[in-house]
Amino acid sequence: MEIKGFVQGGIASIIAASTTHPLDLIKVRMQLQGENHYLPSLRPTLAFQTTTMASTPPPRLGPVAVGIEIARREGVAALYSGISASILRQAVYSTTCLGLYDVLKKKWSDPNTENISLPRKFAIGMISGGIGAVVGNPADVAMVRMQADGRLPPWRRRNYSSVFDAIARIVKQEGVISLWRGSHLTVKRAMLVAASQLASYDQIKETILKNGLMKEGPGTHVTASLAAGFVAAVASTPVDVIKTRVMNMKAAGEKRVAAPTYSGAFDCLVKTVRSEGFMALYKGFVPTISRQGPYTVVLFVTLEQVRKLLKDYSF
Repeated sequence: MEIKGFVQGGIASIIAASTTHPLDLIKVRMQLQGENHYLPSLRPTLAFQTTTMASTPPPRLGPVAVGIEIARREGVAALYSGISASILRQAVYSTTCLGLYDVLKKKWSDPNTENISLPRKFAIGMISGGIGAVVGNPADVAMVRMQADGRLPPWRRRNYSSVFDAIARIVKQEGVISLWRGSHLTVKRAMLVAASQLASYDQIKETILKNGLMKEGPGTHVTASLAAGFVAAVASTPVDVIKTRVMNMKAAGEKRVAAPTYSGAFDCLVKTVRSEGFMALYKGFVPTISRQGPYTVVLFVTLEQVRKLLKDYSF
């Protein structure tokens, strides 16, 4: 099996993730907004703080305000919290996902025309995304926790120094299985994102070229990427919110926590909707689409350029 598709996908995804990481961090912080107020287990234990939080809900901040607040309270460098985990995640998850998508597309395409139907593209995207998510979940858990850490009071922070420190401490304190906490959600989200993003990009690009709307080149790649990013954001945000909260919750006995915040994904879904309303499932949608658009554009434009550079090489 050729590994060229894996290499191309890995390079493009690492560049894309590094470029858009601050937007991803803002998205995670927005997804966790409101959790401290509505869930008693997450409130500070000091009496005067508990009373204040119980009576006054925290203000809901938009993406720009969240970004400014992070920079003001934690420093500009905090916008890149968890970047090591993000790079490792891309090196594992996205490399696997994009590489498998490329391999399966070649195997499942019509040998005479090299065309492949949209349903097959979605199926390939779901398979590739699901497998990639399984192998990339440990880095995903570490990334979510590192991105969320700064919002907590000092006495509750985990203060991981790097993705490898995070993974080592999670294994030591919570067991190896905790590295796959929320993996069923990660897999579902990845299947939705990969199917909608990869299949949409391919289909929209093919439609543009087939109808002569634009010629092959950066303009077509950017247009198809933006459309694919929007489709992926709409499809994946609710699962992403629940995934973020489940991955970020503290385990029983970890830093003054008597019991886990949620018993599982369904419990998290119920508590979130009951306490904060259905639209809480779309918390962070603006930074998600703001990040998904640029990320998808950088990903596919870079991928197309890497493919050009490596087209004469076989490996």
